[in-house]
Amino acid sequence: MSFTITQRPDFALVTVNMKAGEKFYSEPGAMATMTPNIELTASLKGGLMSSLSRGLGGESLIISTYEAKGDGEITFAAGQPGDAVHYALDGSVDIMLQRGAYLANSEGVEVTSKWQGMRGFFSGEGLILLKAHGNGDLFFNSYGAIIEIDVEEEVYVDTGFIVAFESTLNYNVTTLPGARPGTNWKSLFLGGEGLVCRFSGRGKVWIQTRQIATYLNWVHPFRPVQRNNG
Repeated sequence: MSFTITQRPDFALVTVNMKAGEKFYSEPGAMATMTPNIELTASLKGGLMSSLSRGLGGESLIISTYEAKGDGEITFAAGQPGDAVHYALDGSVDIMLQRGAYLANSEGVEVTSKWQGMRGFFSGEGLILLKAHGNGDLFFNSYGAIIEIDVEEEVYVDTGFIVAFESTLNYNVTTLPGARPGTNWKSLFLGGEGLVCRFSGRGKVWIQTRQIATYLNWVHPFRPVQRNNG
């Protein structure tokens, strides 16, 4: 298998070239184009429990499977405008994905969910992360461009900007260092405002240059409002 990623970073397209007999998997609706010699089926990949696990992580229970009956090509596109990244899993490191970041994977890769515990609750984001593990190719996407950060000691990232990170890193949700006394803890508790994820150790973190919640807050005042003239 070979691939290219084009139209980066705003509207990334992932093009995968497949050999006869190879299989590839993606979220439903991610396929933009494919050649006629590729067969598409939809199923609960890995059985019901594995599918439910992905569903808890914010992804679809159904996975699209593409099987090449001859040499062929598929193009994948995410639903939101943004970038895409390829990661080659070799069995030694897992990739943790934030809700909605999974795009596609090759054979040999399993995508399941991982419970974050109370740190997920206090983050204001999802309680569940997706975990990609195994041997093969993984593609994940973002809202906005993607920046790769090499963590050697520690780094703080707003929870809304996290796309993915390597399992070699330790992480916990906390307040920003030096947060002022008198912080509105009700706001922190319910909305995650002012909370960050502290990564420590050695590994990679991928962040996006935009976050959807902030964009929605920005666009909200401009929405059309229906007035009652009665």
